[in-house]
This record gives sequence, structure tokens and C-alpha cells, in this order.
Amino acid sequence: MTKPEMTKPAMTEPAMAEPAPTKPAMAEPAPTVPAPTVPGATGPAIGSVVNAVPAAAADVARRHFAARLAVETDVSDVAADLASGASGVVVVDTRSAESWAQGHVRGAVHLPTAEIAGRADALIPRDATVVVYCWGPGCNGAQKAALEFAKLGRPVKEMIGGFEYWAREGFPVETGDGAVAHRSPDPLTAPSTGIACAC
Repeated sequence: MTKPEMTKPAMTEPAMAEPAPTKPAMAEPAPTVPAPTVPGATGPAIGSVVNAVPAAAADVARRHFAARLAVETDVSDVAADLASGASGVVVVDTRSAESWAQGHVRGAVHLPTAEIAGRADALIPRDATVVVYCWGPGCNGAQKAALEFAKLGRPVKEMIGGFEYWAREGFPVETGDGAVAHRSPDPLTAPSTGIACAC
């Protein structure tokens, strides 16, 4: 009698565990930018944009601003001199005849830039400070006219803001036919009460 063959059970590989699911990587939070601060407010301080270029030394600033005031004046100061009848100042409108007729500073003399060299001596006293103006900040006509007076050896200043700011601040505007009008002051240029800004 023969013994039945014994068969070994087949070996099976142990089941591999499923890998645990991984969490998606979290994005790095964006850096926060501190909000600008104002005087008296609380919050983080930031570097000054104003001081990115340091202010000039006091002596440099003094010379710079003194030089500007020596060649510039503004409409409020000119109006004060004209209203008080201050001597030694002549205001010159350097624009065209059409511009003058449309409206000009009451009390000004009309002398277009191209005619300054030939007519200044006949119209303006030699010892007067000449104040020139053109249309406004977007026009350099007053600077061209001031240069012409300077070439003649005349003391001269530019009225910054020009005719535009004269009218916007409510000062008297005269037309070619002699009519005079006052606009209500633009609150972005002068107190709406009409009182001088005293600056």
C-alpha cells in the first residue's frame, strides 16, 4: 500500500497595506503689508516714503526757497498790492490781444511777450518790479516774458498760477470792453468766504 503524497499548501504573499492618504501641502500664507500710519494713530510703523530722499541741509533749503521767492509771487499777494495801491509794482499780462479781451487782471498792463523788448521802456517805469503772468500753471509763457524783462535789466517776478488762479480765487476780472466780474472762489484754491488765506 502506498502512502498518498502530501502536498504543501501554496504560499501566498501577505497583503500589502494601502498607503495612508496624504494631505495636500498647504500654501505658505502671503506676507502681510502693514497699513500706513497717520500721526496719532496706533499701528505698526513703516519706512517713510517722504524721507526716502533725505531733506536738504538747512542752509541749502534756505538758499533754494529764498531764490524762488525772489522770482515768484502768487495771485493773493498781487491782489493785495493792487487793492492797496502799493507803489513800485506793475502787473503785466503777456498774452495775446484776444486773450486780454476775453478777461485779464484788473489793473494790469497789456504787453505781449513778443513786444516787451520794443515797448517796455515806454509803458513801465524803470524802477518798478514787473510781475508777469500768462494763462496758468500749464503754460510757460510767463517765464518766457520774465526772461525778456530780465534781459532788459528789469527786476521781474512771475505770478504763479497765472490768470487761471487769479480768476479761480475770485479776484476781479476785467474784459476788453471794461466790464468787471468776480467768480465765486474755488474752495480748492481759496477760502469760499473770500477771506484771504493769509499764507
